[in-house]
Amino acid sequence: MSMKRLAMLTGGGDCPGLNPVIRAATRRALQEGYEVLGIRNGWKGMIEKNFIPLDRRAVAGILHRGGTILGTSRTNPRKMEGAVEKIFENFKGLNLDVLIAIGGDDTLGVAYELYRKGLATIGVPKTIDNDIPGTDYTFGFDTAVNIAMEALDRLHTTAESHHRVLIAELMGRHAGWITLHAGMAGGADYILLPEFPKSMVEVAEALKKRHATGRTFSIIAVAEGFKIEGEEVLQTQEKDAFGHVRLGGVGERIAKLIEKLTGFETRSVVLGHLQRGGAPTAYDRVLGTRYGLKAVELAMQGQFGKMVALHGTEIVAVDLQSVTKAKVVTQELYAEAQTFFG
Repeated sequence: MSMKRLAMLTGGGDCPGLNPVIRAATRRALQEGYEVLGIRNGWKGMIEKNFIPLDRRAVAGILHRGGTILGTSRTNPRKMEGAVEKIFENFKGLNLDVLIAIGGDDTLGVAYELYRKGLATIGVPKTIDNDIPGTDYTFGFDTAVNIAMEALDRLHTTAESHHRVLIAELMGRHAGWITLHAGMAGGADYILLPEFPKSMVEVAEALKKRHATGRTFSIIAVAEGFKIEGEEVLQTQEKDAFGHVRLGGVGERIAKLIEKLTGFETRSVVLGHLQRGGAPTAYDRVLGTRYGLKAVELAMQGQFGKMVALHGTEIVAVDLQSVTKAKVVTQELYAEAQTFFG
């Protein structure tokens, strides 16, 4: 009887915690008698049949490392002629029994479509944005929030010294989870999220009231996807393979408007890719590890078309179909943050 074969890939943006997933899934699968393959560079590797064998040595010493040893890409097989057929062909050619796709809504959306067409796929939710429905938290989020919080802590000292308003532009296209959590943890005086429109006049008035009480500086945390008077601020009109435009520049735009409306000297800083780099926190290492173990458990049980998820403290399986829309910040949570505005 031939040995079962399990493959895994990482797609979309890199994220702290990917390597703990790869390590845990590999170690568990090897213990259960699987041969394990790592697909290089996301769906691109499945199309090009680009892979490496994974054994204990291959995953040794990667628990604390950020990024992904398998590499990643934003390749979308659904937009490439013959790509889906090529994936099926390579799945069969590699004698695979299951493919574990580790990624965000785009990567998992492809995994679900392939499952519907008959491929044995299992999903692991990954995004620093924490916007995948069906799970309480995604790994990478805690690390990103801690990095953003540290940045806000540091901005406080320079803002206070120079009596300035400082704007921190954080990641978050449609969902403001990083900005909400980092803003609350870092003591931001105003938090601007994609989910909740705010006029710059309203923000300026809140800052004026704050400064009238004797405060000489303010910190604003803004998500990159926040719309100014209904419009997204873009770096470029070009779109990636999944149809996403490149956001960026909202912090600088807000800084100019706030300075004009208040007369306060205002500066902006963009954290950008710093938020997704570096070593994962303890929380993300443990969460990634538990996800990797559960994904292999689902593979052993033949529970394909599922995604591992965190519900409370339990790791469970939910339908991959549940990732088709973004999980956004609720009005109740934003109301809690608003207590500290101004």
